[in-house]
Amino acid sequence: MSDQVAHSAVQPFSARAALPWLVGLSVYAALLIAGPRLLGDPDTYSHVELGRWIMAHGALPTSDPFSFSKHGAPWITFEWLSEVIYAAAYVISGWPGVVVVAAAAIALAFGLLTFFLLRELSPTQTLLMVIAAVILLAPHMLARPHVLVLPVMVIWAAALVRCMDRGGPPPYWALPLLVLWANLHGSGVLALGLIGPAGLEALLREKRSEWPRVLLRWLPFTALAVAASCLTPHGPEPLLMPLTTLGLGPALAWIAEWRPQDFGHVGGFELLLLAGIFALSRGVTLPVVRVLVVLGLLHFALAQMRNADLLAMLAPLYLAAPLGRRFGGAAADDAAVASRGLTLAGLGVLIAASGVALAHDVRPAPTITPQAAIAAADLAKAGPVLNDYSFGGYLIFAGIPTFIDGRAELYGGPFIDRYNRALALIDLGDFLNLLEEYRIGATLLAPHTPAVAMLDRLPEWQRVYSDGVAVVHKRRETPQR
Repeated sequence: MSDQVAHSAVQPFSARAALPWLVGLSVYAALLIAGPRLLGDPDTYSHVELGRWIMAHGALPTSDPFSFSKHGAPWITFEWLSEVIYAAAYVISGWPGVVVVAAAAIALAFGLLTFFLLRELSPTQTLLMVIAAVILLAPHMLARPHVLVLPVMVIWAAALVRCMDRGGPPPYWALPLLVLWANLHGSGVLALGLIGPAGLEALLREKRSEWPRVLLRWLPFTALAVAASCLTPHGPEPLLMPLTTLGLGPALAWIAEWRPQDFGHVGGFELLLLAGIFALSRGVTLPVVRVLVVLGLLHFALAQMRNADLLAMLAPLYLAAPLGRRFGGAAADDAAVASRGLTLAGLGVLIAASGVALAHDVRPAPTITPQAAIAAADLAKAGPVLNDYSFGGYLIFAGIPTFIDGRAELYGGPFIDRYNRALALIDLGDFLNLLEEYRIGATLLAPHTPAVAMLDRLPEWQRVYSDGVAVVHKRRETPQR
């Protein structure tokens, strides 16, 4: 065998090929170290319990089985596949297993993002954009369904952006991703929305005489994408869930992740926004469609904090090719280099790191786990419990019917608004009415809640337990006169 043949048979290891794996493994290792941080949201409890409910019943719920305030009301779970995955991980290995699944999904998403950006950008440029994405996504790195769909979202968006960059045909091969997306998370309508920019840029690239041909190319793809997004146990209904959530109106202001960005103090979002404005001032020009996409993502991120995820993971993909042309990007000869040896090594590291994570005692945050209060006050037998919003997930997990929990689409805007106004004592009379209307036998509230001080003063109520996490009041059997 000649030296030339030997050289072509064994390609040298490429640093560019290693970067996506290094990014993914670094993110994965960091998330395993910060394991409890992923379990800091009360909805993780309810997602795991709902997944266990689905596995136990072999069916999906069509009405609410967990609360007493809305028990039996029509309700569907539009993230059932994520919930089953989390529940299976919990059954197999407890909370460490849940952390491993969530961390692996987030790490895979960043590894894929790095891989796709390297098609157009240099490693340095890619790393800068990935670091910015990590900062934006960090507050929402939680063991919830949205992180399981992140790798799917990146692949789908990258496929459409590739068509925009290269003027290629619609990526029919990616349509099965929409079936997975629609069953993992209720944001499937976003996937359909991303088709619009790709089709619009294809139109603007051609003369008007060619527009019918372009439309005939993209319309069948769009129709199949809609059909694929409807392949859920509930048909097209999950596609309407974002509209249902946005229909909550003013009640969204009571839920932290749905609030607008807070510029009252300097944070990562503001710094990155200023850095982006500075970069654009250096003579960067973008195609009009890319400008519209980035502005749309920025609007969503400013309007609601949770949408910073979309800006983090999607904007870099739409910006990569224009920035690569402006500043110099990937070399053509190694932009798509892959290494099977690195893949196997990476999988080995993932398995080993997962084993380390499983050996640690990882549990959800104490601030959302009023376990001691429930046990000490015997709340399972106390009758209807008026609970703090942040305790709803744990109550579902513990098998105690909730007054309210994280399923905003079930409770609706007026109910959520009334609940928060009552507990904040904005409407003191309605707080008292709430206790009587729902025949509340006990309350389980965070210590800082204004209603706690009021319950301390009501003669028919008595404080029976308190700690740094929760305060419990129960009705007196014989009200004082």
